[in-house]
Amino acid sequence: MSAAIIWSEHFMDYKWAYTHPMSPVRLALTMSLARSLGVLDDVETAEPLPVDDTVLTTVHSQGYIDAVRAVSTGATSMNAPVLERLFGLGSADNPIFQGMHDAGSMLVGGSLAAAQAIASGRVRRAVNIGGGMHHAMKGHAAGFCIYNDCSIAIKWLLENGYDRIAYIDVDAHHGDGVQAQFIGDPRVMTISLHQHPATLWPGTGWATEVGEGDAAGTAVNVGLMPGLADGLWLRAFNAVVPSMIAAFKPQILVTQIGVDSHRDDPLTDLALTVDGHAAAIRALRDLADRYCEGRWLSVGGGGYGVVNVVPRSWTHLIAAALDRDVDPTTAVGADWLAGAQDLAATVHPDYRRPPEATMGDGGTTDFVPWDGNSGAEPPPGVSEAAQRQTDKAIIATRRAVFPLHGLDPEDPRD
Repeated sequence: MSAAIIWSEHFMDYKWAYTHPMSPVRLALTMSLARSLGVLDDVETAEPLPVDDTVLTTVHSQGYIDAVRAVSTGATSMNAPVLERLFGLGSADNPIFQGMHDAGSMLVGGSLAAAQAIASGRVRRAVNIGGGMHHAMKGHAAGFCIYNDCSIAIKWLLENGYDRIAYIDVDAHHGDGVQAQFIGDPRVMTISLHQHPATLWPGTGWATEVGEGDAAGTAVNVGLMPGLADGLWLRAFNAVVPSMIAAFKPQILVTQIGVDSHRDDPLTDLALTVDGHAAAIRALRDLADRYCEGRWLSVGGGGYGVVNVVPRSWTHLIAAALDRDVDPTTAVGADWLAGAQDLAATVHPDYRRPPEATMGDGGTTDFVPWDGNSGAEPPPGVSEAAQRQTDKAIIATRRAVFPLHGLDPEDPRD
């Protein structure tokens, strides 16, 4: 096989609370949809690797790990305000649940298994839809994330023969935890396309965040305004990302495929469709093929359209990794739809919109490439104001980071 698909039923243990938007049901529905469409025919999924403190402390502090382990069993003398203030545990975003240390470690083990599968040469691509916990910091939980599997996998790769790694994050929220981990490391380029930090938590990911010291130019941030749809998102992506990858020349591409950029996501304000997600995923695959000899490690992330959006978008991800692309017009089987409706009953009503009957939303993924002309006439269906705002984001990022790579920010050929 060309790709390793990492899966364990224990991924379902990462379950915060009934009222919490991040429901593991989205993972089960993704795998069942991929199987129902034949995407996983003849594919034997791989198990996560065991993870101990030696692995976790490559990114996290021992004190934080000990705190997570203690609250997982109720064996802590700290009161709730102290736990939340010191470690981010027990907040509305990160409520304490039994077994959270093991559950968080299991997701790390999935991304570690993906990294090792590629590094061993057994496969060129690997997917862990259970991963993508990009907000977790060295000493505290944040944004539904306990342990930062993305950073841990990158750290492992750095310790095992890789010295130029590109991380691309397309979640609607800024990939702040991964950027913070590698902000001063010139071996890792972090690229994040996200909803503008003035309009969405965590409020970071400004174009001026470009890296520190010898790593100046290796943090790249594109902040996009609310309401942005597929064509303009792809315009921004193609105006920045390929040039940065070409300049950096990574040996492997690590991508976080949060799909909370969807127009129906209850927690964000972007307006992509599942068609747009599929186009973005295939663009990332093409970058890995062109610049990294096909080495592509991909993880999940955000996405709170638990029933309607995530299963379809991440089935496109699995299919892309296996070179079994699914046409967005493909019908979703009646049996899967019925099963999804039944499983949706276990999800909070705010996150269980009934699934669509096809693998797309009828989105338009055609886009007009950025040409440096901010006054260019937009394509049909795109307002001048929306294109102007998008082009402002493009030029802000290009002016901040392109000169650090010897590129002309005003020249669309760079």
